[in-house]
Amino acid sequence: MKISDLGPGLLAKALRLSQRDGTRKRLGYLTLWAVVLVARDLAAAESPKRYYSVEDIAGPPGVTPECNGLGFLPDGRMAAVFDHGEVCFYDPTGRHWSKFAEGLHTPLGILPLSAREVLVCQRAELTRLVDSHGDGTADLYQCVSDQWGLSGNYHEFAYGPVRDAQGNLYVALGSSSRGGVARYEVRGRFNPAGFGFGARAMFSVVPYRGWVLKIAPDGALTPVACGFRQPNGIVFDPQGRLFVTDNQGDWVGTSKLHYVLPGQFYGQPAGLVWRGDWKGQPSVLELDRMRREGNVLFSHAILANSPGQPVFDLSGGKFGPFAGQMFVTEFNIPRVLRVMLEEVGGELQGATAPFYDGPPLRAGNIRLAFAPDGSLWVGQSERRLGWPAGAGIQRIRWNGEIPLDILTLHLTATGFEFTFTKPVDPATAGRSEAYSGRRYYYLYHADYGSPRVDVHDLSVSRPLISADGRKVRIDIAGLRAGYIYEFNLKGIRAADGSALLNPLIGYTANRLQDGSARPIPWPPPTGAVRGTGHDSPPGGNPND
Repeated sequence: MKISDLGPGLLAKALRLSQRDGTRKRLGYLTLWAVVLVARDLAAAESPKRYYSVEDIAGPPGVTPECNGLGFLPDGRMAAVFDHGEVCFYDPTGRHWSKFAEGLHTPLGILPLSAREVLVCQRAELTRLVDSHGDGTADLYQCVSDQWGLSGNYHEFAYGPVRDAQGNLYVALGSSSRGGVARYEVRGRFNPAGFGFGARAMFSVVPYRGWVLKIAPDGALTPVACGFRQPNGIVFDPQGRLFVTDNQGDWVGTSKLHYVLPGQFYGQPAGLVWRGDWKGQPSVLELDRMRREGNVLFSHAILANSPGQPVFDLSGGKFGPFAGQMFVTEFNIPRVLRVMLEEVGGELQGATAPFYDGPPLRAGNIRLAFAPDGSLWVGQSERRLGWPAGAGIQRIRWNGEIPLDILTLHLTATGFEFTFTKPVDPATAGRSEAYSGRRYYYLYHADYGSPRVDVHDLSVSRPLISADGRKVRIDIAGLRAGYIYEFNLKGIRAADGSALLNPLIGYTANRLQDGSARPIPWPPPTGAVRGTGHDSPPGGNPND
């Protein structure tokens, strides 16, 4: 019997049961993944195991395996930070671990500088760790910067660092959670105005919660941009553009990828109190007009619930056909995503799709790093707060065979153009019904998350296939700016008969090719409302 024979109703009931009390941790992972398998089975999708292998990397002895950061030293060794404060180096050739440092406070990122020096971002500071004696162990723990506030709130995470071409370092700070409190002793100036953006909303009562910060080589700190709820991933692209991911919740209807520009505001308003032009709390409409929308939105409970580290594939083709594209972790289920960016109307936007789904990849994915050999290393961290997840390190390698997958999705004046990794079969790719899809948007408000609003099925015209068989152009009736266009391709095969590996993809159309953008405020919706903003992790029925 196939898992799909169980039926979506029984699986949904099992999912609800798995989220109760202690059963969530043990049963939740299996149930959530069962739902994902149903979606894959119904779509007759190919298995990623045919094209990519996933290898477990045994962790350092005596170290709790929750891995919060990865990077590679110039000599090819891997450097990792762990949730309990250890920094360890791993030799992939000899499969040997060595402990470099310990005693750090929730380190969430590492930047190797040399075989004897790394930078680690921990809760209270950005720290330089140096082995000055050459014995393999750090003897110098040097504070690079601690010029941000702490209130003792459990959710005041610090992410990064990354470095630009001029040697400046960047970190991203999480906002403080209403699940905790600001304690009686704080670091930095206390500003109670940072509480004032919703009874359950995250807050910023000490500097600079919810900001991205720049640290110059001389240590000078510059606040760059604000409006982030929990920016659990930060990266520069090869063009020097800075990106962060942000996690769904209050003021963030669904998780997002942001292109960070100096002085801009990105939606979670608590951090506005640290801007020099702060004059009091704006209205929701004023905030909506001030904010920059995410460049790519990860549809909640469909594509991602909790994205983390973005990285770019700079392997030159060693990792398959996606060279130059962005990869992003997803925490709640065993999934790694791809992001395909393009410029439309002078702004970056684009699409996201699953890259790898399912076991042997574990859940808990939070960090990524490409090795010199082109393999992708994945750090997983359970976070010990009841979410179903795995913990450890895994390595993903391409076996050399190219799958049929969506390489890019390009917005045209009248619809979309799909580019595939290899030629498609005209009989299966030339059908309008193969491009099943819908459009919707998410609300901007203080509530936790958002339903999908103004949901409309897409009316797709007959596809036009290019002469080389790798591009398919479709027209969409009533194309409108500001919507996510979600496609679940059905039955498409390659000319060689192989099935489509990942049929699900979502495109964030902030702008159309004519330059038009969404209206603010939105007019009254004419379509359906789906979901609640508290939906289960991705893999459920895409029509719910």
